[in-house]
Amino acid sequence: MELLNEIAHISGKSGLFRVLKPTRTGVIVETLDALKQKSVVSGQTRISVLKDISLYLDDHQDSTLPLGELFQKIHAVCQGTLSIEPKKASDPELFGFLVSIVPNYDSDRVYASDVKKILSWYLILVNHTPELFPAPETKEEKPSKKVKATKEAAEGQTNKAPKKTKATK
Repeated sequence: MELLNEIAHISGKSGLFRVLKPTRTGVIVETLDALKQKSVVSGQTRISVLKDISLYLDDHQDSTLPLGELFQKIHAVCQGTLSIEPKKASDPELFGFLVSIVPNYDSDRVYASDVKKILSWYLILVNHTPELFPAPETKEEKPSKKVKATKEAAEGQTNKAPKKTKATK
């Protein structure tokens, strides 16, 4: 999930943002929604890149699950639709859902607000960056001989170098 390097959460603002490029005083970001509004965020604002965020696990003292892997696990179970609504769900519903995805999360260090953010972010990413979640693999049918022959002919024509002519004095 290398694309998570470009996506960030900005403290004090709702939603997710795509980091476009740095400026002298901060970074230019674009909202990750249909509006695609661009703005400049100062360097003093707390920006958290999703690639750097992890979920605490109960296995070892410093064991964590990267957010990208957590999103993949959620997607494997939910396929883009959640059975609960993150902002309206009660705390037991949120933690019950999280247990169904990651049974060994650290219940002492993961709060309901964290689970709400994670699930909200998942829905935003599924809706606005579907390239993060590849479609399930289907068996590809072999192309017919006729299609294969025309592809080879087209490739053969494009790979031919133009003939060189001799220069005359």
